[in-house]
Amino acid sequence: MKSDMTKGAIAPILIKFMLPLFIGNLFQQFYNMVDTLIVGRYVGTDALAAVGATGTIMFLILGFANGLATGFTVLTSQSYGAHDDRRLRHSIANAVILAVIVTLITTMVSVISMKSILRMMNTPDDIFDYAYSYIITISYGICASVFYNLGASILRAVGNSKVPLYFLIFSACLNVGLDFVCIVGFDLKTFGAALATVVSQGISAVLCFVYIYKKQRSMWPERSDWHLEARDTSHQLRVGVPMALQFAITASGTMIMQAAINLFGSTAVASFTAASKIQGLITQGMPSMGQTIAAYAGQNFGAGRYDRLKDGIKNSMIIMTVYSVVAAVLSLSLLEPAMHLFFDSAQDVAVHLPWAIPYIRFCAMCYIPLSAIFIFRNMMQGCGFGFLPMMGGVVELVSRAIMAVLSMKLMIYELASACDPAAWLTTGIFTFVAWLYVAPKIEKTFAGRQIIK
Repeated sequence: MKSDMTKGAIAPILIKFMLPLFIGNLFQQFYNMVDTLIVGRYVGTDALAAVGATGTIMFLILGFANGLATGFTVLTSQSYGAHDDRRLRHSIANAVILAVIVTLITTMVSVISMKSILRMMNTPDDIFDYAYSYIITISYGICASVFYNLGASILRAVGNSKVPLYFLIFSACLNVGLDFVCIVGFDLKTFGAALATVVSQGISAVLCFVYIYKKQRSMWPERSDWHLEARDTSHQLRVGVPMALQFAITASGTMIMQAAINLFGSTAVASFTAASKIQGLITQGMPSMGQTIAAYAGQNFGAGRYDRLKDGIKNSMIIMTVYSVVAAVLSLSLLEPAMHLFFDSAQDVAVHLPWAIPYIRFCAMCYIPLSAIFIFRNMMQGCGFGFLPMMGGVVELVSRAIMAVLSMKLMIYELASACDPAAWLTTGIFTFVAWLYVAPKIEKTFAGRQIIK
């Protein structure tokens, strides 16, 4: 099942495409949160803090690898919009080969450097072993995450957002079951949580590619396509590398933020982890719209529809402004009751609230700029412009670093908890200005070009 996003009313197209992604991202966030819930309740607060302390490292490793994989499929989306079936097939083969290379390199570097990274991030000694056990298992399973995201991105590139959702729901349910088996049944602690995640993502990856082979045979590369072609490799790296670097730069900022939070002890880390998981669940509409805009931009750029690119920006910003307000209200009102889910009934949640509340309050005020980042960044990337979105990552890094360093120097937790909103506000403004700069270049590219309808 494919979807042509170059025709029809824009808002309904965006919402229809976004909803399966939103549900899928909710499930993905849900089974990530279930890891944390089960670890916190059945292993303890130290293990919960350990999983939280590795979250930014996971974001760095998987974000870099998955950013490359997602960037590789921008060419697939553009080829589909241009009705170029031969290049569509070869873009998929090229992306798979490049993803294998990326996976091998990323896995090797991660495994070799992991202990040093944890030490550099001020990981408390009382949670170090738990943290290492969790993140090293995730590192060995990078291939599962990369190839799930690659397969799902290929399907989304041709307008199919429902099938990846079905596989993700299955994977989420499997992950929950494996969590109970590994953590509660076999007492594998944080290693069990990581193992459950890797296995469930690996099964999702296999299902995506089996579906493409069985149900979308016209897209499946022929034998002659399975080689690296200079033109396509150059195009995919030109988009994928800046996208990956943007993830890596952003993740570096969150690692600095986490290093600052780690200085306040395992209770602060556990509280921050729980609050960020709650917020992550509520704000999943934002990356969902970003994924939608990437596919929408790729197809309409390929078809030469600059008019629809402009209208796509306007419609998506209206939708996400409403969503951001609702998300802010939910985050503030649900924080305290939701915190009880993460800790054993013997734990006094009141001890954790002073660490969780400042973070959520600061963040809720900046959900609209966060939405703008996802919209403008993915619009530019979907049109093949990778450098300015990457520079947006630099703005995020600098903003987080300034707040984190001040927090570590002055030992003020509120400054550490303001790292994310400071980054969102400055980067939201930057990506908006960047789009104003890029838009005339796109319009000039289309001048005199025949529109594909």
